[in-house]
Amino acid sequence: MASIFTKIINREIPGHIVAENERFIAFLDIHPLVMGHCLVVPKEETDYIYDLEDDTLAALSVFSKKVARAIEKVVPCLRIGIAVIGLEVPHAHVHLVPLNAMGDINFNRPKLSPSQSELGELAQKIAQAYR
Repeated sequence: MASIFTKIINREIPGHIVAENERFIAFLDIHPLVMGHCLVVPKEETDYIYDLEDDTLAALSVFSKKVARAIEKVVPCLRIGIAVIGLEVPHAHVHLVPLNAMGDINFNRPKLSPSQSELGELAQKIAQAYR
């Protein structure tokens, strides 16, 4: 069965996509820790990040860096934090989280519930900055 991320990649369900190439996609988390929280996902469906081929893992890092730079242009923050959890969705991915304080990347804290229009506007701004 396809992961929820594969369904976004295949456009079977909507996602607020901020960047994409032939190997990777980045989209806003719909329940972010902070506004601008993005997920970066290889299009190849592999459960565990360290099961990715070395070249894919390296390319994921480079793609993530470009997405992080775009987020920084749009979301006021001191830096972009990166986290790999890998338990919630069986599809390798990284979280890019704008940080102004250490607690901004605490996954135990309550998540935000922005509107679809708020997410859409933010995704469009980050996508423009990515180009």
